Amino acid sequence: MTSSQPPLHAAAGSARTHNRATRSVRATCVLAAVCAGLSASCGPRYERLDADIHRLVRDQSRRINIEADEPELPVRETPERSPSLFAERPPTTNPPAEELAFERAPEDRDVGQRLGMLIAESGGVEILRGVEGFDQSAFAGTEAVRLTLDDVFRISQERGREILSAEEGYLLSAISLLQTRHLWGPRLFGDIGAAISGDGDDGHFDHAVDLISTLRAARRLPYGGEVEARWIVNAADQLRETATEDYTQSSQIVLSANLPLLRGAGMVAREDLIQGERNLVYSARDFERFRRQYLVSIARDYFELLQTRASILNTLRQLESLREFHRGTVARVEAGRIDAFQRDITENQLRSAESSLQGQYESAVLQLKRFKVRIGLPLDEQVELVEGELPVPEPNAGVRDAVDAAMRLRLDLQNSRDQLEDQRRLVRIARDNLRPDLDLSASVGVPTDPDEDVGGLAPDIGETTYSVGVTMSLPLDRYNERLTLRGAQIGLERAERDHEQLLDDVVVNVSSALRNIELARFQLDLAERQVEINRRRLRGQRLQEDTIRPQDLVDTENALLDAENARDRARTNLRNAVLNYLLETDQLRVARDGTLRRLPGME
Repeated sequence: MTSSQPPLHAAAGSARTHNRATRSVRATCVLAAVCAGLSASCGPRYERLDADIHRLVRDQSRRINIEADEPELPVRETPERSPSLFAERPPTTNPPAEELAFERAPEDRDVGQRLGMLIAESGGVEILRGVEGFDQSAFAGTEAVRLTLDDVFRISQERGREILSAEEGYLLSAISLLQTRHLWGPRLFGDIGAAISGDGDDGHFDHAVDLISTLRAARRLPYGGEVEARWIVNAADQLRETATEDYTQSSQIVLSANLPLLRGAGMVAREDLIQGERNLVYSARDFERFRRQYLVSIARDYFELLQTRASILNTLRQLESLREFHRGTVARVEAGRIDAFQRDITENQLRSAESSLQGQYESAVLQLKRFKVRIGLPLDEQVELVEGELPVPEPNAGVRDAVDAAMRLRLDLQNSRDQLEDQRRLVRIARDNLRPDLDLSASVGVPTDPDEDVGGLAPDIGETTYSVGVTMSLPLDRYNERLTLRGAQIGLERAERDHEQLLDDVVVNVSSALRNIELARFQLDLAERQVEINRRRLRGQRLQEDTIRPQDLVDTENALLDAENARDRARTNLRNAVLNYLLETDQLRVARDGTLRRLPGME
């Protein structure tokens, strides 16, 4: 009698198959959970990374005597949340003309009064804060940050956007080198894979689950090639009874190596590491060079602010003198002692001085606010500029000595020399790429006993396998490599010309910087004598005010103002010239806090 029920042993086999399938699926789920846990636990460890970056930057800075503080690394790990962070079409605010409004200024407005009000609201007189003899009532109740030259250096070093960007460039070079170094160190890899496969036969399918776990350790060799050690564990489970065992497990330890013998062998194999180490040196030099250029640039802006303030004070002095003289002229006109047109001459000069003063206030507003932005001060922060002498005397040096110092000390010149060597090395590497490939490969494998269905984790030395091979590739097609060589040769020619031009520019700039010091000193001495001459001339004319023509006194006032402004401009030029000379010869040194460090002999 035929029964529709399956045989007992078939039912039992089906149950065992179901149990094995369940076991395999659970094992796969466990492995997936372990992988997810490992992925979560292997997140970025910023403390260790930051310590490595800081240590590398600190060591490199010490090698070239950089006194700057270690650049700070950012603390934000993820971007801030924003509605448009992943938006394909971020919103745009651009209303049509119909939705905008424009209010016309009245034609009969007092332009001078409105301009003065706008300048006052923008802090136009802030530059005169703390000046002796200037009315300080406008600043009552507000505190100000006193800014000496050293204070400006410190603040700009801490907050200046330019110096922060330069620091970040230095950090990025260190990070790039750490990445390259890591590629040359031992690297560990762990792979876990699971696969389900099926094989059909007349509608009956044999299903199998394969689990493969691989642990690898690889390292690049110093002169080319790579060695790798692998531990492979393979487990397979048949989900349906067959004539053979349904579950097998084995493991194997494999050691392999691949060594180039011709192309790519030797020092050329270390090119990425060599260039990475050299790039960090270049970045360190560039960063220190930038700190010196930044100090000179900030000092130049500060001196120009002081010059602007001096120009305003000179105009205020002239304006007060003209007002006094204008009152006397009006009185003499009313008394009939002089013609009325003489009053018009002094009044016209008075209005011209007032207009000049308003223009200087407007320039001061813009100049001071840009200065605040540059050094990182808030725009609404009140400041008081403190006049002081440059703590660097004028140098006594000849052109030859100055040029020799620049050739020896200029950090950008040292970078140019070393980068020229980089180009020469690239030509050698391009020539090496024209050689044939001859690679030696070898591997040794120690598996578990292949006769055991469950081999465990114990390798069987008696089952060791090995292979050794040599592969040679003839240079039948090196067209692109030859083009690369020609490109490297052209790059070398260009680098040599650029280096020669930099050498010539250094000679020209250093000799010019030295001459500019003497020129500024000559102009300052001349302007000071002109100021004294015009002051004596003005005092003499004021004593003869009743008999002298107003135009003569107005001309003297203008000559005195021009001489005072020329004196202040020459003083600024002299300060800038001294700092520029130190920068051009790279004898300028910046302390850790960003201030100017005095050299022996400057005291």
